Amino acid sequence: MATLREIRRRISGVKNTQKITKAMKMVAAAKLRRAQDAVVSARPYAKKLKELLHNLGSVSEVIANPLFTEREVKSVAILVVTADRGLCGAFNSNIIRTTVNHIHNNYAKLHSEGKVKLICIGRKGAEFFGKNNYQLKNKYTGIYGSLHYSHAVTITDEIVQGFNLFEFDKVEIIYNEFKSIIQQRIVTDQIIPIKSLPVDKGKQAGQKINSNYIYEPSSEAILNSLIPKHLTFQVWHALLESNASEQGARMSAMDNATSNASDMIKSLQLSYNKARQSSITKELLEIVSGAEALKAR
Repeated sequence: MATLREIRRRISGVKNTQKITKAMKMVAAAKLRRAQDAVVSARPYAKKLKELLHNLGSVSEVIANPLFTEREVKSVAILVVTADRGLCGAFNSNIIRTTVNHIHNNYAKLHSEGKVKLICIGRKGAEFFGKNNYQLKNKYTGIYGSLHYSHAVTITDEIVQGFNLFEFDKVEIIYNEFKSIIQQRIVTDQIIPIKSLPVDKGKQAGQKINSNYIYEPSSEAILNSLIPKHLTFQVWHALLESNASEQGARMSAMDNATSNASDMIKSLQLSYNKARQSSITKELLEIVSGAEALKAR
């Protein structure tokens, strides 16, 4: 059985840890408010931009644009969005596990040939895939401290250049979508080639969708102008979603850690009281035994 001094040390250590987890929870809550506001503000724009691009794609000659062209997949690039730090529950491990399963279920042959290239956003993903026989094309770490739109521009320029130079024939992204503080949904989406608007059931395949819009200077010119904005904002939106999800996961994890620390303190305090009671009882028995011995003499 642990001594009273050891139990007191453990109680003191757990209390110090509880202070840290409580402080981290408060910091994560403050960051979550800002991140959540950014995500909520970005969602309508991302949705409308995607609808407009797909609508333009349905009335324009998109075949001429290479970013819409489906081609034989000989190599793949996957953007893996994780966090730079841990202490956020299963946030990072879920993304890593999903990515590994996605590669082995869909690109096992390409992976064995070294033609699945990963672009890791976040230190945790870069560390894991860099140590486990995966082709790491590039990594972006330390960007969440001052997350800026220019980061999305840089990443988008890299994947567009790689696609145009035939370094890879498809680009996908895997990230956590923010649903609530206690819930995140892992999303696997295709960025390039850009998917065209699906044809309605009542329309025949290949039939152009009628629109009352008048395009100036032309639908093709507007389409070519919107494509870089769409791709960049798609990456930017994924970064915002992942950042909000990370803060929500960290807030939840630190709240659970604080609660568990309280339970542990109660348990240790009970053990301390039992040990102290046992020590007092032992001392009383020794005193009584000594008194009885003196009487016997």
